[in-house]
Formats: sequence, structure tokens, C-alpha cells
Amino acid sequence: MTSPAGTVVAVDVGGSGLRLQTYAVTPGRVLTAPGVRVGAGGIDVVALVADARALLVSTADELGPRAGPPDVVVWSMRGLLFLADRAEVLRTVIEGLGARRTVVVSDAVANLVGATGRIGPGAVVAAGTGSVAFGTDFDRQWRRVDGWGHVLGDAGSAAALGMAGLRAALRAGDGLADGSPALLSAATRLLGPPEGWPRLVMTSPDAPERLASVAPLVTAAAADDPVARALCVRSGADLADSLLRAAEGLDDPVLTATGGLLAARVVADALDARLAEVGHGASLCPARGRALDGALHLARRLRDTGALPEHPAYLLVG
Repeated sequence: MTSPAGTVVAVDVGGSGLRLQTYAVTPGRVLTAPGVRVGAGGIDVVALVADARALLVSTADELGPRAGPPDVVVWSMRGLLFLADRAEVLRTVIEGLGARRTVVVSDAVANLVGATGRIGPGAVVAAGTGSVAFGTDFDRQWRRVDGWGHVLGDAGSAAALGMAGLRAALRAGDGLADGSPALLSAATRLLGPPEGWPRLVMTSPDAPERLASVAPLVTAAAADDPVARALCVRSGADLADSLLRAAEGLDDPVLTATGGLLAARVVADALDARLAEVGHGASLCPARGRALDGALHLARRLRDTGALPEHPAYLLVG
């Protein structure tokens, strides 16, 4: 492995893939590998680190002939908070990538830093297939809200909106109030007859993604269907509530939001309206980047200053 002095490496591991980027004088290309793999023992961190190492070796020609490990590696990982031994993850990354300094950080933290472009008081809500909000001052307060998965939580997420849309569709099929014939028709075209929906969204391994695939049907129907519109408004309000709770107690925080669901104007507008109503005029700042950008920002900060704030659950430095 080759690396000029001052090179930092950012890695972001999510369900959809592993992404790696180096930074020496300028940012390198974003390289990708498969994402989180879960076996009998949980997340296979060893395999992920091996993938990252292979990607890093492939950058040797770009980084130049000077041998040596990276100055800093920041490893951002989805699911870090649910691991019993986060220190073991840190040890695995240290041994596998061999940087002079190594940081393991929750993707919630990396997402916040990437979205705000700074290490300072702020909160972010991420609205993708799932949803989670996170707020911190990088000192005393570190607060995660939701992120409990599509069965127990993820309020306002694409999966939650898709589930609500299917419920409204089935109510229409049963002739009950608050049903949506439009969603029944659209979801049948997407998923097949309703009799097959329970198996698809309850027992299949890709149930969250199946549910999330229905969310665009709901947002598209919202323009003409009051039931679909109400579901989208509820989604935006739920995201705002999670964000405000995550930011509660912070001094002048930057608030932002990320995720593909916010491309739906009806959801984004509802989020903004709820923030203004309940948050005493609070408003969002546009997201500047994503979790990989946040990991790279943290890596450069550690390289340049020699220090980062630490937290035993969210941000470990070795």
C-alpha cells in the first residue's frame, strides 16, 4: 500500500455499498464495493475491511510512489450503535488498513458532518428507505431519534410511507373509509394482486425495500388523491418531529435533512411547515454533502489538528 504523507482515507459503509475516497492534495475518485453483510455472527466487519483495503491498494498509482500508510482513516458504518463491541471494530480497522490514526464513527455522525459541512451544534434527519435523526454539540449531547426499522419505527421514511399507502389501498379494496382506490390500482400494477402483498412486505428479506418502492406511488398520487396527500403530509411531519427532538437542547443548531424521499415536494413542504409551526420558525439549511463527505471532513480535521471529539458509542479514535 502506498500513500504520500498527509493522505487521509474516508470509508462509508451502508446497506447499499461501501464507498472509499482518499484525499492528499485533492480528493481522489470515489471507489465502491459491496455494503454491509450480515452473517450468523452479525455484521462481517473483517470482510468489509478486506474490501476497503483492496480498494485502497488500487489507488497506489494515483497517490504516487512514496510508501507509507495513510495518516488518518475514518470508518463510518451503518449499524455501529447496535454492535456490542465497537472497540473490536476499531481494532479490526486499525489492523486491516494500517493508518497512523484511525476513527470509527456512526454513520449518523458522518451524515450530520457531511450535511452541515462542519463539526458544530447541529441535527440532521435522514429520510431514505428508513429514517433516523441525530443531533449533537460534539461535547455533552449526542442524541439519536428513531432508526428502529420498518416494523418498530422509521417514522416518515419511504418504507413507512409505502406501508401506509398499502394500508390505504387495502382499505379501499375492503370498502372501508379512508381508503384510496387510486393507490389500490397503482400498487396492484406494481406488486401484483393484494393477496400476495403480506408475503412480500412481511416475510421477504427485502421487505423494507419493497415497502419503499410503493412510496413514489403515494407521492405521485398526492396531487389528486386527498388520502395520499394526507399520508405524505404525515410523513413530512414525522420527519420534522424527529429532527426537532434530536436538536432539542442544542445552542443555535444547524438543522438539515437528507434522503431520497425529500425529492417529493409534498413531503419536503410538509417537513418545512411542521418545523415552522412546532419549531418556533425553525428552518432547514440545504444539505451540503453525504456521509462520505462527513467522514472525509473528520479525517482532514484529525490530520490537521491532531484531535477530534470522542464518544464511546458514536465516535472512537485510535
